[in-house]
Amino acid sequence: MTQSQQVPKNLQETHLNRARASLRQALSWYGNIRKPGQVSSNSQLAGLVKPELEALTATLNKLDYNVIKIAAFGLVSRGKSAVLNALLGQKILQTGPLHGVTQYPRSVRWNVGDKVQVELIDTPGLDEIAGEVRSQMAREVARQADLILFVVAGDITRTEYQALCELRQAQKPLILVFNKIDLYPDTDREKIYKNLQQLGAGNTQGKPLQPDEIVTIAAEPAPMEVRVEWPDGNVTYEWETPPPQVDELKQTILKILNREGRSLLALNALIQAREAEEAIASKTINVRQQEAEDLIWQFTRYKAVAVALNPIAFLDIIGGTVADLALIRSLARLYGLPMTGYEATKLLKTILLSSGGLLLGEIGSSLLLGLSKSTAAVAAGDNPSHITAYAGSAIAQAGIAGYGAFAVGKAAQVYLEKGCSWGQLGASTVIAEILAEVEPNTILYRLRQELGRNLGIVDE
Repeated sequence: MTQSQQVPKNLQETHLNRARASLRQALSWYGNIRKPGQVSSNSQLAGLVKPELEALTATLNKLDYNVIKIAAFGLVSRGKSAVLNALLGQKILQTGPLHGVTQYPRSVRWNVGDKVQVELIDTPGLDEIAGEVRSQMAREVARQADLILFVVAGDITRTEYQALCELRQAQKPLILVFNKIDLYPDTDREKIYKNLQQLGAGNTQGKPLQPDEIVTIAAEPAPMEVRVEWPDGNVTYEWETPPPQVDELKQTILKILNREGRSLLALNALIQAREAEEAIASKTINVRQQEAEDLIWQFTRYKAVAVALNPIAFLDIIGGTVADLALIRSLARLYGLPMTGYEATKLLKTILLSSGGLLLGEIGSSLLLGLSKSTAAVAAGDNPSHITAYAGSAIAQAGIAGYGAFAVGKAAQVYLEKGCSWGQLGASTVIAEILAEVEPNTILYRLRQELGRNLGIVDE
């Protein structure tokens, strides 16, 4: 393995440390929701966000234990349990010819060395009849897994493709495991492998699967009839079961764990943290919806009156911007969400740029009206026509300023629903930083391709 093919150990440790810092920051911020005497203290809200705070704590603890979870998924009779047994080197997980042998997720520790701790998770078939509860459990396992093995036993069916696309949405690295290759002639096996390379990417419109993303195995080869010649010249035929053929899968997993295992841990923890933080922010906003509406209207009125009464055009723009920043920070305090002055400025800039030019256009209109108002104020004296012109410009500018404050407030609510995930150590920010450092030949690179646009990562 060349230097360029391996994420340096110190970089992997950096990823883990960033993830820990991000989770600790989130727990510090959101922990205030449940403390008495805080602005955001509310018994109803404290009860609502308790599951998310517990999830953040559990995720942080998982990082400290450094246990990588690998979950096997697939339809019934594809050999998920057999695959994990073959990796373990012993038959621990139950297998059988009947559908639905695995009724509930089961975890087994896989000892692969002193430096790496791995937990293998077996799951129920994704297409179980009347198995919606088991499917829901499988989706929860996918959320917790750091790496997913999707087991197939031939060409992908429509049901498998849909299940694969759903797992891709979990935003986790995935290895497609082509099992039971002993049942296919070489020519058919090659054809199926090429089809799997194309379809295995799911509906992400990504590149075909790379060698580390698809492997061929025979976890539980079918018995073979062998001819036995005895010393006395007799010939008999006996059935023998060949040993499992899983070396390729085992070596692929070990290579991935060595190359980017701790980065996988960090990334999965951050994805779970982001979900928890967004849920906390959303619940907080719902509880405080009426208070937020009142606050937005209060700032709308104040800004409109202040801009209307101010005779200096330049100060109108400055005062309006200060009022918008104060509104954003006041909303954040109301929700108990983190917000510095620097972050409020960045958020206001994002809102202005994402408004399609509408709010920027209003700023320009306000500036022109402000200049007109200033001119009228200077020339007013006792001339009624100039006073009328001043009043008309002031009323029009007040209306524009008030609408601008209202629009900024409503847009800020939407952005604040993302919680602190976009801050300096926010989960989304750290996810973007990690993926930006991923090499093209790693299993995490597909996640970079899938999530890059949303996280602002542009590949050349």
